[in-house]
Amino acid sequence: MSIVGTVLGALLPQVSDIINRVLPDPEAQAKAQMELLKLQYDSDFKQLDADLQINLAQAKINEIEAQSQTGFQALGRPLCLLACAVGLWYQFLLRPLLPWILTVCGVTGVPELPSLDDSLWELTFAMLGLGTLRTADRWKRVDAVKPK
Repeated sequence: MSIVGTVLGALLPQVSDIINRVLPDPEAQAKAQMELLKLQYDSDFKQLDADLQINLAQAKINEIEAQSQTGFQALGRPLCLLACAVGLWYQFLLRPLLPWILTVCGVTGVPELPSLDDSLWELTFAMLGLGTLRTADRWKRVDAVKPK
């Protein structure tokens, strides 16, 4: 909703009362109130049309990007999975074993390595689930974006 529409919507009861006091003729009151409502709805429709145009432009951009065959777009999911794999490797192999190895080698005063968050598993399973869904779509020959 636009600012004008919001302000008019908030002031509509007060303005209607003023119109009823100033204009004694019921027909003139109704006409003035209709003009107020028309002004409010016109500004709302203009805002909706502007929002629609922005959304249509973004949809066109998304479609063009989806049809692109650049490696940068294809690397998003694999890089996230790689980050998850490195995080899991660090959390469950390097973090517990490195202090032990250093202690066995005679290094003293080894600080404890920081722990990663538990949400790493959630992210990993979410990424693997999305990959599985995409693989199932490919088996069914469902395109992510159908060209025109």
